[in-house]
Amino acid sequence: MWRGWRDVLGRLGFETAALDAKLLTGHALGLDALALATREQEQVSDEQAANVAELLQRRMTGESVARILGEKEFYGLPFWLNVATLEPRPDTELLVDLAIEALPQGGRLLDLGTGTGCIPIAVLANRADAEGIATDIALDAMTMARENAERNGVQGRLEFALGNWFEALDLGYSGRDGGEGFDLITSNPPYIASDVVETLDPEVRAFDPRLALDGGPDGLGPYRIIAAGAARHLKPGGQVLVEIGYDQGESVSALFAEHGLTEILVHKDLNGLDRVISAHHLKDE
Repeated sequence: MWRGWRDVLGRLGFETAALDAKLLTGHALGLDALALATREQEQVSDEQAANVAELLQRRMTGESVARILGEKEFYGLPFWLNVATLEPRPDTELLVDLAIEALPQGGRLLDLGTGTGCIPIAVLANRADAEGIATDIALDAMTMARENAERNGVQGRLEFALGNWFEALDLGYSGRDGGEGFDLITSNPPYIASDVVETLDPEVRAFDPRLALDGGPDGLGPYRIIAAGAARHLKPGGQVLVEIGYDQGESVSALFAEHGLTEILVHKDLNGLDRVISAHHLKDE
């Protein structure tokens, strides 16, 4: 059955037609890859055929396989998705690499706009000594992140705060001036300019939440908030790591410098494109 759907997707121009057809057919029938290969000559019921057709027709509209399956692997870990969460992408794994290295022993992490929770969960899964707080403005996203934290065994070390960026933290939190502060702030914020969102591929534009894509008129709105609030919430010497668009290295670096952050570096991904910016809060003299 999957071969017929492979041919349909192929004629429609899907580059991963065979893989998509296998994954979706197997999911609809409750078969893993081996069972699908060894039992593909067996007859299926009308109900089973309809289930397969429903998933493949969703794919034909441009919906990603991960969204149809409801989960995506990131940094070797499984993450559930829902309509309020951005689909984790391999590009963000560079930020996780840098965060794992940047956190001091027993460090505290703050992840802003956490979505699925993929960044702090992946970090804490690889740093058993660390703990953190994840924020998000969307309740459905936060619910999903909580479930992903439990799924990946870090729920005891990751707290959640519902709200907009730093506002999600308790009003009584005093950061550097009396609270514990954080050793590291991470974020993969919305960074696409509003008018560019409408030009994105249908798989992104129609199915990823706009709240996780739209960074305002110039795409820099969230970076202004992060740059303005970072020092107040970091320990002296603490670090910020944010994902950026390929053409935003200079502009985001300038924002961070304007707010007194130092040692600003732009890190490139495997394709040689600007992908992550790191910056430090000044240490006490």
